[in-house]
Amino acid sequence: MKLTEISNDINDWFDGSGPLADIVVSSRVRLARNLAGHKFLSRCSTQEKSEILEKLKNILLSLDLGDSVFYISVDKAPALNRHFLVERHLISRNHAFGKGPRGAVIARRECFTAMINEEDHLRIQVLAAGCQLSKCAAQTSNIDDMVESKTDYAFSPRYGYLTACPTNLGTGIRMSVMLHLPALKMTGQIEKFFNAARDMNLAVRGLFGEGTEAASDLYQLSNQVTLGLAESQIISTFESKIIPEIVEYEKAARSRLLAKDTDLLDDKISRAMALLQNAHLISSQEALFLLSHLRLGINMRAHMGASTPAIERLCALCETGSAGGKPRAISIATINRLFMLTLPAHLQLNYGKALDATHRDALRAEIMRSALSSNPQ
Repeated sequence: MKLTEISNDINDWFDGSGPLADIVVSSRVRLARNLAGHKFLSRCSTQEKSEILEKLKNILLSLDLGDSVFYISVDKAPALNRHFLVERHLISRNHAFGKGPRGAVIARRECFTAMINEEDHLRIQVLAAGCQLSKCAAQTSNIDDMVESKTDYAFSPRYGYLTACPTNLGTGIRMSVMLHLPALKMTGQIEKFFNAARDMNLAVRGLFGEGTEAASDLYQLSNQVTLGLAESQIISTFESKIIPEIVEYEKAARSRLLAKDTDLLDDKISRAMALLQNAHLISSQEALFLLSHLRLGINMRAHMGASTPAIERLCALCETGSAGGKPRAISIATINRLFMLTLPAHLQLNYGKALDATHRDALRAEIMRSALSSNPQ
C-alpha cells in the first residue's frame, strides 16, 4: 500500500467526533511487550532484532484484527515517509529514526498500530476520537491476547510484564489523551494545569509525544505509573476523575473569556482568520496556533452557544466541495483536516516531491486561503 492513499485526508480518530471532543481530541492506549527468550533491544545483535521483527510481523499479519492492515519496513522507508508516519501518530519519533531492523503493522483506517523493535520488541496502540479510553483499552487487550496466544511474553510473577524502561513495568500500559486547551493558555492558567499534572504523577507532552513541545495548544496527557496498579484502575481514574476535572477547568476558562475577556477572544479569532485568509507564507508552527484559535471559536459556538462578532464571522465562513457543489459551514473536521494536511511531510508527500521551507510555507498558505476564503471561486 502507498502512503499517498491515506495522506490526503484525516483518519477516523482525528475527525472531531467522540465524547467530549470539543476538548478531548483523541484517546490512545498503548501496551509495551517483549518476547521471552530474547534480550532487550539495547542488548540485541542486528541478527536477533531481525529474528524478532520477522516473528512478530508474521504473527500480526496472521491475526483477524477487524480491519485490513499493511506493513511498513520502517528502517528501509524514505525519510519523508517516516516523517509522515510520525505526523500521522502511527509511529513514534524514536521508532522512525532509531537504528536496526524495525517495522510497523498499521490498520487501513489507522485506529491500530503495532510498532516492532521500537524501545520494546512490541508496542501495540489503539486510537479513537474523543474520550474513549475504555474502548481503546478493550481493543488493545484483545489484540494483545491474540498475539500472546501465538508466542510467550517476558513476564515476572513479581513485576508483571518486563519492559526495557522500568517505568513501564507491571501492566505495561500507557494511556493518553490529546487535549485542546487554548482558553487555559489565553487566561494564563496553563501552568496550573502543568503543576496539577505533575502532582498526579502524569506526563504532559507536545503534539508528537515525548521530546516535543506543545503546538497549537494541543497537549498529550499520559500516565507514568504502571507497576502495582491494575489496568482497570488506571483507566477508571483517568476517565472518571482526571479527564473530567481538566475538561471543567478548560470550560471555566472559556466561560471567563466570554464573560470578561471578549475582546481578547475576538482579537485572537479575528487575527487568525485574517492571516489564514490572506497570508502568502505561513510556517507550520504558526498555522497550528492560528487554526487552534479557529477551532476554539467553532467549539464555543457549538457547545456553549457563544456569540461574539468574531465567532459569528467565523461560523459564516463557507467552503466549496460539498454535495451538489453547495457551500457548507466550516466544521471541526475541516479545521482538523487543515491541521494534519498542512504539516511538512503531508504537504510534500501530497505534492509529490521534497520542498524547501519557503516553498512549504507558500503551499501551506495557498491551501489555507483556498479552504477558508470567504469568496470561494
